[in-house]
Amino acid sequence: MINKILVIDDNDTDLLIAKIVIERAGYKGLLTTKNSAKSALEYLNSLVNSPENWPNAIFLDINMPLINGYGFIEEFEKFDSALVNKTNIIILTSSDNRTDFEAFQLKSFVKDYMPKPISPDGFLEVIQKISQ
Repeated sequence: MINKILVIDDNDTDLLIAKIVIERAGYKGLLTTKNSAKSALEYLNSLVNSPENWPNAIFLDINMPLINGYGFIEEFEKFDSALVNKTNIIILTSSDNRTDFEAFQLKSFVKDYMPKPISPDGFLEVIQKISQ
């Protein structure tokens, strides 16, 4: 069951759209948003000693300044494997190019990709897929 979601995107408008769409889709769990990979990594670091609060789904924008989605994944993998393995990452991209996702396919915790902005149907489809 997906009950803790983290959305990471440097675009505040896309973050707001994601929040609204996820809430309107009926999601009732904890929803956290971060506007940079750095702040998201700091947030995750603060949860290391309370794994019950660790997100089980992360929606991750690829194209961000300073630390992009690729850099986030590199740093994310350094967390304890028990935490990493309980997380489902969904790549967010403004491109229709599936190669953005294919670059991550070797990572077992990267489950899918979605075009931005998040749509209600797309969100529900991904949540259903990763909840199985």
